[in-house]
Amino acid sequence: MPRPPILAIVGTKKHGKTTLTVRLAAALKRRGHRVMTIKHGTHTFDLDPAATDTYRHYHEGEAEKVAMVSPDKFALVERSSAERTPEEIVDAHMMDADIVLCEGFKGSALRRVEIWRREAGGTPLLDASNAGLYLALATDDDSVTAPGVRIVLTTTPDWIGELAGIVEREMIRSRRSS
Repeated sequence: MPRPPILAIVGTKKHGKTTLTVRLAAALKRRGHRVMTIKHGTHTFDLDPAATDTYRHYHEGEAEKVAMVSPDKFALVERSSAERTPEEIVDAHMMDADIVLCEGFKGSALRRVEIWRREAGGTPLLDASNAGLYLALATDDDSVTAPGVRIVLTTTPDWIGELAGIVEREMIRSRRSS
């Protein structure tokens, strides 16, 4: 089975990566696609609060893997000596997705959508060296130009729908027809 398409949602801190990822995932789900996500973090994390049984299994018991199971959810926390790539995660756990959205991974060679808001400051990550990876740049600044890269204005009423359509046409449907 071929790997599903993987799209990175990139941008600098406080520009709206999480909001974009969540809204795009929901829009694609409403269009009938099976959407899965990966969140890249730069620091360690805990899925459950301190003093819970599963937290104790992992931290006090030093278990290699801890599974949390309930009637409607399953989570697995596994120790790792190296950070996994999105491709490795998808290959191991998400091969049945129609699309996988990755929040972060700006250093990867994945196709990407960048979110950049004028009020958050700075400049877009997009430059001549990485423009070929871009599916689109979503921005509130109508003066931004990027030759060869679609600009999706977040000030238009259905910009998420527009972006979902681009992802659907260029990544999901093109995979199904190949």
